[in-house]
Amino acid sequence: MSVRVCSLQDLTPGEGLRIDSVTPPIAVFLTEDGQVHAIDDTCTHQEASLAAGWLEDCRVECPLHESTFSLLTGDVDQPPAKRGVRVHQVEVRGDDVLVELSQDAPNLPPGVTV
Repeated sequence: MSVRVCSLQDLTPGEGLRIDSVTPPIAVFLTEDGQVHAIDDTCTHQEASLAAGWLEDCRVECPLHESTFSLLTGDVDQPPAKRGVRVHQVEVRGDDVLVELSQDAPNLPPGVTV
């Protein structure tokens, strides 16, 4: 089941938007080429918002320790994070951004619970 998380107008190309209305929070990104992606917002290494990270080539860099996560697969490419994040299916219907949340268990950093 998909949930409306924001309007397309709420997104800025090259930046992320943290969505707190779901648990755990997700980050929605609008790439420079107009694609919309959604991943879990919390870095798997330490509690940091990936929506506040730097986006480049469908990867977001954690603002704390430079691990980068793929918006397509959720995979992490370098330490200190060792586990990837969940990727969520996105559908844009008109101006609405709809997300179908992954049913997989989230990979949260130590000490963070849902």
